[in-house]
Amino acid sequence: MRKGIVVLFILCLLVPSAIFAAGAQESDQVTIAFCFQDLETEFWVAGHKAITETLRENGIKVIEKNANEDANRQLEQVKDVITQGVDGVIIIPQDGESAVTIAKTCNEAGVPIGVFNRPPSDKSAKNLVVVANNEVIAEAAVEHMAQEAMKLGRKVHPAIMVGDLGDPNAVGRRQGFMNVIEKYPDLWAYEPVEIPTKWDANVALANLQSAMQANPDIDFLFTSSDFLFPVIKSVLAPLGKWTTIDDPNHVILAGLDGDVTAAQLLEEGYIDATGVQNLFYEADLMIDAMLEAINAGNGTPDKWMDDPGFALTQANLDTRAEEMWGWVLYKERQ
Repeated sequence: MRKGIVVLFILCLLVPSAIFAAGAQESDQVTIAFCFQDLETEFWVAGHKAITETLRENGIKVIEKNANEDANRQLEQVKDVITQGVDGVIIIPQDGESAVTIAKTCNEAGVPIGVFNRPPSDKSAKNLVVVANNEVIAEAAVEHMAQEAMKLGRKVHPAIMVGDLGDPNAVGRRQGFMNVIEKYPDLWAYEPVEIPTKWDANVALANLQSAMQANPDIDFLFTSSDFLFPVIKSVLAPLGKWTTIDDPNHVILAGLDGDVTAAQLLEEGYIDATGVQNLFYEADLMIDAMLEAINAGNGTPDKWMDDPGFALTQANLDTRAEEMWGWVLYKERQ
């Protein structure tokens, strides 16, 4: 019961009243298929939760299809729900290319389609797309780090754990970090140390160890993904640098994603901030746009929507924590 109350409370706070009104008007008519590639990470579990529970709270019938990371299977599932006569389709695609193929299938059938948080590889199809602005989100988190660094009254020694730069998400996150570096040129003791991770914990571990050996004075570290915080802890702890924010040996730390690990570390005071992909807001955007298209009889809506996210920090933890998907999951598990 407690879990349901928490989720319902958050959704009631975050879902625009227009969505509730639309849902109330169409509850006996609207059926939306939610076709996802899998639920292999906490992020996608939270995304699934945000979408399905928001739809159902609006009285909308939801048909769920799990493709188990098979793009061809997902295409067949979408064709199947189109045959069943659904009013709209929302997908978390396996990849950007399959998203285009599926969207074109929906376009041909005149069924509105929304692509959630994993954008199509091009804009040749018409679809509703919600994407996180990784550059803006990273910049917000690193800005808080910089403000904390200024309180030290000295120059600090910056470093960034860089994701796979073949991934646009990693590129955007690195750029957000660099925007802050360029904004405060007098704050840094040297050019930031860039630590490749390739989105791989073992690669990250080896390269962070090397970076700390070569630059033991690093005291300002941004990780391009929260999942690397356990790696950071394993390297900093033996050096006496894994400390809470009130300790003089504290390394100013922030990441990006807003996962369960980051939620716990924020509460315990080990990290200063994390950039949050606001899944609840993204779900609101997608569902609002989908219902608008359905109510208007528009079978091929074409709109890309941006999630600017936000930084959850030690300064706003009391007021904004429940907007972070990882915080909700963290608290539900306690």
